[in-house]
Amino acid sequence: MPASWKPDGYPSLSPYLVCHDAEGTIAFLETAFGAVVLRRLDRDDGSLMHAEIRLDDSVLMIGGLPEASENEAHIHLYVPNAQATFDRAVAAGGTVVQEPIRKRPNDDIRGGIKGPSGTTWWVATQATSPA
Repeated sequence: MPASWKPDGYPSLSPYLVCHDAEGTIAFLETAFGAVVLRRLDRDDGSLMHAEIRLDDSVLMIGGLPEASENEAHIHLYVPNAQATFDRAVAAGGTVVQEPIRKRPNDDIRGGIKGPSGTTWWVATQATSPA
């Protein structure tokens, strides 16, 4: 039986990013990570006030606030292929923070990309065997 106190299929905890470029952030997430907009609420002028985005099994909430400064948040996202996802994120306009690498033999393969509102997205694929 679904919980009546939250939307069906939503986790209890969702990160919330307040972005000066909410539209750019959503477009980046759709192109880079295959995100899907679940819900969107606009202001009277048509600008984004609030959006809920599904990324695989997670929900990310985004607030649009044009006067917000760059946001220094870091978000970690496991993906099937860190290199391919990293490449899509760079092609979508992300800035390289760190190329995907495995720093130690049992580490995940992980790379970082900064998106349009300053969030750093760490994409990783779990290592199945030592490098």
